[in-house]
Amino acid sequence: MKYAVLIYQNEKEWAEASEEQRRAAYAAHGRFTRLLQERNADRGGEELALSDTARTVRLRGDDAVVTDGPYAETAEQLGGFYLVDTADLDEALEFARELARMGDVIEVRPVAAPPGGVH
Repeated sequence: MKYAVLIYQNEKEWAEASEEQRRAAYAAHGRFTRLLQERNADRGGEELALSDTARTVRLRGDDAVVTDGPYAETAEQLGGFYLVDTADLDEALEFARELARMGDVIEVRPVAAPPGGVH
């Protein structure tokens, strides 16, 4: 079953991180990616640009209105994601716990199956 493992982080803390702290974070993500690959669960993932580069599109009547920034103001912003293919939710949560050890907030969400039930 496929799950999106979403990584939320405080962008202010990331902006203030030292070069050494950043290298350590990237190294930890590299180790995590290798774990996913060893378990044949890696289906992709990416770091996202900072939320101030985001645009939000909302429908207002018949018009699509584009505004700067993310959808909501929150303490943490979506900073990246992994797409994993696991046997079940428990295995996806096991991976999420590994990521959470890095200090970020992790959301695990099933990828919706299309009509017919096969990805």
